[in-house]
Amino acid sequence: MSDPIDRLLDAAESGKSIIKNREILHFTYIPTTILHRNSEQEQVTQSLLPILKQSRPSNLLVYGKPGTGKTLVVKKVISKIQERVEKSNFPIKLVYSNSKEETTLYGLLVSLGRQLGLNEKELPPTGLAISEVFKRLLNKIDKEKFNAIFVIDEIDYLAQLVSKTGKDVLYQLTRANERLEQGSLTLVGISNDLTFKEKLDPRVISSLGEEEIVFTNYNVEQIKKILEDRIHESFIENSVEEPALNLCAALAGGEHGDARRAIDLLRVAGELAERQQSDKVTIEHVREASQKIEENKEETSLKSYPLHEKLVILAIMKANGSSTGEIYSSYKNLCKIVGRDELTQRRITQMLSEIELSGIINGRLIHQGIHGRTKKFKLTISSEMIKKTFKDDLTLQDIV
Repeated sequence: MSDPIDRLLDAAESGKSIIKNREILHFTYIPTTILHRNSEQEQVTQSLLPILKQSRPSNLLVYGKPGTGKTLVVKKVISKIQERVEKSNFPIKLVYSNSKEETTLYGLLVSLGRQLGLNEKELPPTGLAISEVFKRLLNKIDKEKFNAIFVIDEIDYLAQLVSKTGKDVLYQLTRANERLEQGSLTLVGISNDLTFKEKLDPRVISSLGEEEIVFTNYNVEQIKKILEDRIHESFIENSVEEPALNLCAALAGGEHGDARRAIDLLRVAGELAERQQSDKVTIEHVREASQKIEENKEETSLKSYPLHEKLVILAIMKANGSSTGEIYSSYKNLCKIVGRDELTQRRITQMLSEIELSGIINGRLIHQGIHGRTKKFKLTISSEMIKKTFKDDLTLQDIV
């Protein structure tokens, strides 16, 4: 009986590789030419041009649905500016951070500080008040006379972190120049939420959105052109069938014109074709890739939750369509079964709001006449997916 590892390795060696450059299919790749975004590239560049003239650009807010090229364009403009800055003596510091990748406000500010050059002694990873962390960032900018541009991707998540902590960091960031004497700070916020500004403190709105650029959705034909460009660079010739390309574009176009999803579909379909030792990516590979991406997204999201969030999700699963009070009661019972101390109802209510942001659950306000209002929660994913994901967690095995 042949060894399963050797069998797969032999097949890989003898099989035909149809992807010649995988890097081009990764979401972090910045192409030389960004298709269908000339106007947006010009607007972002014009907004940040003052930095090359040794003056502070206005704060900029960039809106658009996911996969519309916002981050791609901003990163390309920033890298082009960086190239020119390196040839001059003008001290510009370009800093990038994604709010969604940071679980705490402290962590986000430390990430910005590290890029400014603050080491662990100057800015410890824990233990300081938020106001002190912010003060040290500004002191560094002033001391080095930096003209800093903070690019904060998915800034709507920063706003949520701010609202959870009650700290007015977003306001402080937009007004930082009032406290700086030698340097300057410009904030570039990138948001997937077109209603983001409406949820902000009115004091923040005027200073954050000094300039605004909206990225419209790609249409199916534009997504097809983007895919053709990536296929030319990343796949060997004639290895992606036309119907497969059309389906990738149609599936992503149906979801508000998400080019990132289209490229992900293409990459996963290509990998599936290679594993099956096919010399072409077919429409079946794209369908299989679409299903796999959805499952992986849900599973990864569920696995990332700490224990008490998982218990809350299980409580909703067992009492689907229930109110906060009913969910809390179910959660307390689950805590007893697994032998853990329960958190307060106030914390669980806050937790429900946080989980709702991820899209795994959906909350709906119900008016109960003289009894006021209550919020009822439902799962947006299947119970089977939750059971499948949580069954490997030793603590949860008895309750899944």
